Amino acid sequence: MTAIADRSTVQSADEHDLESFGYRQQLHRSVGSFGSFAAGFSFVSILTTVFQLFSFGFGFGGPAFFWTWPIVFAGQILVALCFAELAARYPISGCIYQWSQRLGGRLWGWMAGWLMLVAQVATLAAAAIALQIVLPAIWSGFAFVDDPTQNAVILGSILLAVTTTINALGVRIMSLINSVGVTCELIGVALLVTALFLHAKRGPGIVLHTGPGLGSGGAYLWSFVISGLMAAYVLVGFDSAGELSEETRRPRRTAPRTILRAVIVSGIGGALMLLATLMAAPSVTDGSLGDPAQGLPSVLMSRLGDTLGRVFLVDVAIAVSVCTLAIQTATTRMMFSMARDRVLPFSSALAKVNQRTGTPIRPAVLVGLLAIGLLAVNVGNAKVFLALSSVCIMLLYIAYLMVTGPLLIARARGTIRAEEGRFSLGRWGYVVNGVAVVWGLLMAINLGWPRAKVFGTEWYLQYFPELMLLGAIVVGAAAYARQRHENRREVTLYEAELAGGVA
Repeated sequence: MTAIADRSTVQSADEHDLESFGYRQQLHRSVGSFGSFAAGFSFVSILTTVFQLFSFGFGFGGPAFFWTWPIVFAGQILVALCFAELAARYPISGCIYQWSQRLGGRLWGWMAGWLMLVAQVATLAAAAIALQIVLPAIWSGFAFVDDPTQNAVILGSILLAVTTTINALGVRIMSLINSVGVTCELIGVALLVTALFLHAKRGPGIVLHTGPGLGSGGAYLWSFVISGLMAAYVLVGFDSAGELSEETRRPRRTAPRTILRAVIVSGIGGALMLLATLMAAPSVTDGSLGDPAQGLPSVLMSRLGDTLGRVFLVDVAIAVSVCTLAIQTATTRMMFSMARDRVLPFSSALAKVNQRTGTPIRPAVLVGLLAIGLLAVNVGNAKVFLALSSVCIMLLYIAYLMVTGPLLIARARGTIRAEEGRFSLGRWGYVVNGVAVVWGLLMAINLGWPRAKVFGTEWYLQYFPELMLLGAIVVGAAAYARQRHENRREVTLYEAELAGGVA
């Protein structure tokens, strides 16, 4: 009885805390500490993204591309520290939107939230399509059609239908499934790294070699910078632990810790996976590791044998599934949070929460449909979809920058101060925050820099990042203007009704 009473007291305090920001409790608050961590970790999902993108990094940087991982990890941990500080202050769903709005104003917050929303939908499609890398390798029956691009769309659409259903059923079920999946992924990463180290063909010194045909000096440095995009693509999404703040118990205490844990565990696990793969690969010079059709999965099958290799690939498939689930959940909460503030078209419909499940079902369905629509681009246009997947990460970094930038300004103005009992960067705030801003700016430039080797030779593909950013801003501005007009019209009608009633 005491435990039940304590839980009721905590829930009541959390609801009162949310009301202080002007929102009433609508989402069910049932996510614990591990569930919060799982939300951030599964968005990063090193099993999914490292398997998916290993060949990209190796193809540009050779074995020495390994060093881009700790570099990106160091930069992202600084961003995560800033986010942890904000999660303790503003435990609200749609965190990137909410944080940037409270730091930089309503319009600034809307822009950050909109870019984040666009990026998350594209990231969701990119995660779902990763099933094509593992399922047909596990069993040929998963190749429903001969065309790999079409089959990727079919598998991804089926997965999105499942994750949409899970999201509609409620956060408790979602969190349980996600937590089980993350547990499997963590165990899988540990066993996979151990197995590969036991089958090592060379020592760790391999990471000091650039590989054949990649040049040296300045020429290699440019390739090394490009190879760093692999780590940049992977180490994002840890803020998802903050997206579930309104569904997490004691979010001011829990979210900061789980954001940091998600980054740290992903960073360590990813580094070990990269090192183990390079040490165990049958060859680092025959080009197989840089071939998207072979890459890391081929190392598993060749070094661990067919049976054990398939077992690990099943674990990767589980990781892909919970990664897709986590991204859709985070995107749904972002859309709900913005709709609740009436800054999106059709806000009234998108802000509704099902009373039985405590879930915003309509945003979940819309996000799923939008991602399936993006998957269709992959049919016959694989280069365009690859460019789209790359650009969405650039938008994520810009959205992050739109949080860390105004946070640094607020810190300089003295509006961000340490508060007793809450996570704070204290005297290190200026250094950490300042470097995080510089880091975010450099990464956004690196991700968006026009490169034929990354995006394709066609001019519209080379400049796809800039075109996508411009398009997102133009479409978003039109949507924002429409909603502002709709809001003013509703206020006018309401005032007319009041005037008529008084008369």
